[in-house]
Amino acid sequence: MSRGHHILRGIVLALGAFIFLFPFYYMVIGSLQESPDPSLAGAFPNPANLTLDNYAAINSRIGLLQGLVNSGIFAGGVIICTVLFGVLVGYALAQLQWRGRGVTFSLALLVQVVPFQLLMIPLYVLIARDYGLADSYAGMILPFAINSTAVIIFRQYFLQVPKELFDAARIDGAGELKLLWSIAIPLVRPALLTVVLLTFIGPWNEFLWPFLVTKEASLQPLAVSLANYLSNVAATAANPFGAILAGACVLAAPAVLIFILFQRHFVSTNIGSGVKG
Repeated sequence: MSRGHHILRGIVLALGAFIFLFPFYYMVIGSLQESPDPSLAGAFPNPANLTLDNYAAINSRIGLLQGLVNSGIFAGGVIICTVLFGVLVGYALAQLQWRGRGVTFSLALLVQVVPFQLLMIPLYVLIARDYGLADSYAGMILPFAINSTAVIIFRQYFLQVPKELFDAARIDGAGELKLLWSIAIPLVRPALLTVVLLTFIGPWNEFLWPFLVTKEASLQPLAVSLANYLSNVAATAANPFGAILAGACVLAAPAVLIFILFQRHFVSTNIGSGVKG
């Protein structure tokens, strides 16, 4: 490739990075401004206009730490359930022979085209009225406990594991759970991390379901608390623009940090390289 092509590619990548990162930069700068400036010039403010008062203002209204804890419990519970059920179902679909396996996998694929909003009303009736789990962490987590995407990912990874490994272990007397724990899971660690990272973003940013199922402010994730602040309190705040952006920065920070730390793990490794010929 010629030098001109390298320069052109660098310019295009730099321009794309600027377009992608500018909203994040603008959000951080806006959260630090004492006096709001929604114009383009506000992206380059006077340093004398920068302060942390907006973070103190939003924290005094909704409790940023409590919102983060609630979001963490919600996201953590969903991740644990997703990994647990995803591994079990994915292993069963890939390595076990049983009647209805093909139909079950077809249903897992079919669920992908059904929007969650279509199921929200019956789920709310089931969770809130029948199970009595409104205003609880379990009520928030249960509808997301089984993720068909995670099932499909684990199934595809388990299919790549040579069957000879399982056959040899079965001959030695190992049960299916022993096979899963000792052989299958260590060989699909990239899938585990991928599922965790992909699953985290959904519940961490989820607004509609926690908003429906929780009325207690002390249980609401940060995304719901920010929405309530925007609709109920922001009109009376001294700098609602800066306070909302401050809350958005706190909400986005964990997701951005996790992506920066683990982005290279999105690329799966070759499972076959761990098996000697």
